[in-house]
Amino acid sequence: MRTREKEKEQYFLHAFSGLFMLAAFILPGFDFRWHWSQVPVWLVMAAEVLVFLGYMIFFLVMKENSWLSRTVEVDADQPVITTGPYRVVRHPMYLGVLLMFLFTPIALGSWWGLLAMSPLPLVLVLRILTEEKVLMRELREYVDYRKTVRFRLIPGIW
Repeated sequence: MRTREKEKEQYFLHAFSGLFMLAAFILPGFDFRWHWSQVPVWLVMAAEVLVFLGYMIFFLVMKENSWLSRTVEVDADQPVITTGPYRVVRHPMYLGVLLMFLFTPIALGSWWGLLAMSPLPLVLVLRILTEEKVLMRELREYVDYRKTVRFRLIPGIW
């Protein structure tokens, strides 16, 4: 996958998200070592189910969309994908990412890790807004797809 962003807004988002993601995966280790958090076992188990669900959504997206990219870009012959999870939300990969990463600190038993991961929803919203500008500009069919699939990230909400 290509990693160099063409959209300038994405440079800041990548740097910022890299910092809080790093903190969100380091803090649970310190939290476990020094017993900062007490997350109930039932909640840890529920979070593990949600993390697994996020991975499953991500894998479904990878199976459905061979144009999937880490960067915000459109290839010359790229179609709009409207099947599989794309029938439910316009950005199902980000839904999977949201579930995987937002609930991982809880699955690791750390409230502090969850605090570090808290900027993730905002970062995903900003990324989706930028991505939709690019898709509308470069894929004519995307305008019609937006009318068919109303929700961007979370079914029934946004």
